[in-house]
Amino acid sequence: MRFKSTGYTPFMLMAQTCALLGFACYAVVLTTLQDEWQLTNLQSGLIASAFFFGYMLTVPLATALTDRVDAKKVYIVGGLSATCGLLGMSLFAYNFWTALIFMALNGAGLAGTYMPGLKILSDRIKTGELTRHIAFYTAFFGIGTGFSYLCSGWILSAMGWHYVFGVIALGPLTASLIVFLFIPALAHEKWQGPVQIRFRDIFPVGKWRLVLQDKTASGFIFGYTAHSIELFASRSWIVAFFGFCAIASGEPFVLAATTLAGVINFVGVPSSILGNEMALKMGRQRWICLVMILSAIFGLALALSTGQSWWLIVTLAVGHTIFIMADSATLTAGLVISAKENIKGAAMGLHSLLGFGGGLLGPAIFGLVLDLTGSRTSQISWVWAYAAIVVWGVLFVIYERRKGWVTKPLVR
Repeated sequence: MRFKSTGYTPFMLMAQTCALLGFACYAVVLTTLQDEWQLTNLQSGLIASAFFFGYMLTVPLATALTDRVDAKKVYIVGGLSATCGLLGMSLFAYNFWTALIFMALNGAGLAGTYMPGLKILSDRIKTGELTRHIAFYTAFFGIGTGFSYLCSGWILSAMGWHYVFGVIALGPLTASLIVFLFIPALAHEKWQGPVQIRFRDIFPVGKWRLVLQDKTASGFIFGYTAHSIELFASRSWIVAFFGFCAIASGEPFVLAATTLAGVINFVGVPSSILGNEMALKMGRQRWICLVMILSAIFGLALALSTGQSWWLIVTLAVGHTIFIMADSATLTAGLVISAKENIKGAAMGLHSLLGFGGGLLGPAIFGLVLDLTGSRTSQISWVWAYAAIVVWGVLFVIYERRKGWVTKPLVR
């Protein structure tokens, strides 16, 4: 089966959506498991962080392999790994420690699909504006996570938390099948002979040093890290936050918390795509700095809105999501087109490694601050928790402006 190079993108978007269906399963069942397993807020945050820990452990190997073999092969294995992690959560997880293991395996599976999926596109698309394909691909992260919230919430209310993970396991399995069936292999394998991966291939410190020496590329990487701390902490705790808001306000929300979280995530899709278009017009660095400041403002306003009417809370949550996601595609596309060809795979690996390192820290920081300042039943604790995750974007803007990152020649 043959397709034009740009015809690969729709299949990768479908695969991306399916692969991400397991992303929000734990966020949806967080309060359920917290009560059933008697978890602290920190332990609850650490289970969410375990997902990103598994991602971080695996992504250097996954991206190193995409420089040697067709990324399609890596993607298929990643989808199968995520399937195993979700089935493990469904069938075998019964406490904090077992959940850590299977959530890490689920995260490792995502590492084998997300950036390798981006590499599948960049290896095959040789005509047109590549950054627009990248923008759609990264924006569909919001589609996948949005459906993850919706489907997980529906399954939880109908069948219980075990079935949330068991049924959703079909998602990454389907993603592997889509790539296997509809993405043709590269005409010539990148590496002739047996593939030998050494430690320095998995952790290419020399190449990473070259990437970091490029101040433009490193700025996109550090920005993505700050962005991820806020993004993934918010996504991990948003359902619990809506639950607290419903209790504090004394009035029911128009939709269930999981449905609201899913719908709000969909808002991030056009925000990410349009954000990339805005960045092309006004400059990537300037756009990123503006968006990060606005995201911090909306995040704090959202935390302060507890006890208010549901429509105000939802409006602020939508605004926060818009500005969290408005620089997502811009950061990734900026890195991809600014990195030199001979180290692009390593640059994408470092970008993903540090970005999801932020994802590892974000949920744990959020839960720890909740514990230190009271509990998840205290309004001021939610304010401090949100402040602890939005501050990183502000610090990034201050640091990069002092370095002159914004005034460097614009990357288009």
